[in-house]
Amino acid sequence: MLEAAHAVKRSGATFLRGGAFKPRTSPYEFQGLGEQALKFLALAREATGLKVVTEVMDADDLAMIAEYADVLQVGARNMQNFSLLRKVGALKKPILLKRGPSATIKEFLMAAEYVLAGGNYQVALCERGIRTFETMTRNTLDLNAVPVLKSLTHLPVVVDPSHGIGLRKHVPAMARAGIAAGADGLIVEVHPCPEKALSDGHQSLAIPEFAALMEQVRVIAGAIGRPM
Repeated sequence: MLEAAHAVKRSGATFLRGGAFKPRTSPYEFQGLGEQALKFLALAREATGLKVVTEVMDADDLAMIAEYADVLQVGARNMQNFSLLRKVGALKKPILLKRGPSATIKEFLMAAEYVLAGGNYQVALCERGIRTFETMTRNTLDLNAVPVLKSLTHLPVVVDPSHGIGLRKHVPAMARAGIAAGADGLIVEVHPCPEKALSDGHQSLAIPEFAALMEQVRVIAGAIGRPM
């Protein structure tokens, strides 16, 4: 965790996202380390100054996670968990809301409205790919959503190319495309040794790959008048 945190900070990252509680399709896959992982994230924040982002899956864990995290992520599987959305709407912490894999843009915006209606206006929207008939990639990254969302809402829009395509060698291309489409930020999975990652190593960039990507997106952002 510390190796990854220091490396991404050197390359210009401003947030560190880690899954302490991980929703997995199979109950037999790695589910995260729970509160111990939150402590690791807090240690990395202390060492680097990076703000911590982590997912909340269950309203029962909300208070504990809020003690550690600077930003709470509501994941794709919980995008329409309206009870959870109401509860994070009552908090004063920033929320990163990920689009559900089968959600329309309107449904995505209405999910965000649940948080806003609760009085929490610190919401960022994350396009992370939708489920289509395509089987060559993990998801289909819907970059159409970026300009459409930005025309419909004042909320910042973030792109997650790692989940969007799910293939390490193609993540940089989709990250570059996300910035070119007008995204306000990127979530990119990074691991010091992706081959040994307990989760999603196949879509995680190695540290040198992330450093190279950051140089590329700076050029693209500058070219469209959005210096990083």
